[in-house]
Amino acid sequence: MTTATHSQALGDAAARNLADVTKTVPQMATITPRWLVHLLAWVPVEAGIYRVNKVKHPEEVDVVCSNYDESPLPTTFVDYEENPREYLLNSVSTILDVHTRVSDLYSSPHDQIKEQLRLTIEAIKEHQEGELINSPNYGLIAQCAASQRIPTISGPPTPDDLDSLIARVWKEPAFFLTHPEGVAAFGRECTRRGVPPPTVSLFGSQFLTWRGLPIVPSNKVPLENGKTKFLLIRTGAARQGVVGLYQPGLAGEQGPGLSVRFMGIDRSAIASYLVSLYCSLAVLTDDALAVLDDVAVDRFHDYSPTYR
Repeated sequence: MTTATHSQALGDAAARNLADVTKTVPQMATITPRWLVHLLAWVPVEAGIYRVNKVKHPEEVDVVCSNYDESPLPTTFVDYEENPREYLLNSVSTILDVHTRVSDLYSSPHDQIKEQLRLTIEAIKEHQEGELINSPNYGLIAQCAASQRIPTISGPPTPDDLDSLIARVWKEPAFFLTHPEGVAAFGRECTRRGVPPPTVSLFGSQFLTWRGLPIVPSNKVPLENGKTKFLLIRTGAARQGVVGLYQPGLAGEQGPGLSVRFMGIDRSAIASYLVSLYCSLAVLTDDALAVLDDVAVDRFHDYSPTYR
């Protein structure tokens, strides 16, 4: 008589030791679509300085249509500002260090240096968008003229508010810009009033619109104490709008104004890479930009007394 013996089957935990799992590249939650960068018109600045020449007292340029009595026509000329503003490109730089042992031994299936550079570049581009909005020297908010700023009465963003922005940037406006909480607050307000805003597809994503203008979200727009801002922007040099500035022809260029340069390997076997981004932003005329301040986005507060 024979006796059957039963061995325990190979378990999942042990089997996984021999398995080659499918790995993703590193995921970084702080990466955003950065739609502002895509929507701006970008101008190459080869000398590193961008001068915005403006007409002085444009309302004083006099033009006469006809002289039926053949009297001499009045003469005119267009004067320019003597000290136009000059924009210097801003530098955002960092040095990436990678130990050669790491890149040599652990670069399969994903190249360690490539992924380190990718994530560093993403972080720099996120910082770039924040500076384009908030820089005290050249950011959109800081460059908005006082006459183009509209206060709210500590209420949610209403269709009337956005119409007021359009009244100030009425010459071919391109898009609104606000915090994602601002987009949500405007959508709620429109729905409450029975005028849900239509949507439009851009870059494969859906955007709310008002008067046909997309409302673009960016988490770089300030959100403090339950309040944010709405911006309305006209873009392009041909429209006397807002333009982004970048340095072309950089050594190790990886994109507009972006360069990656290998700096060498030190005695500790650390390989270093210099990652730099050169950019700025210019508002060519005051009426290319308007800002709605102190927009409340707290969905739980009753703002009904402030409706306009």
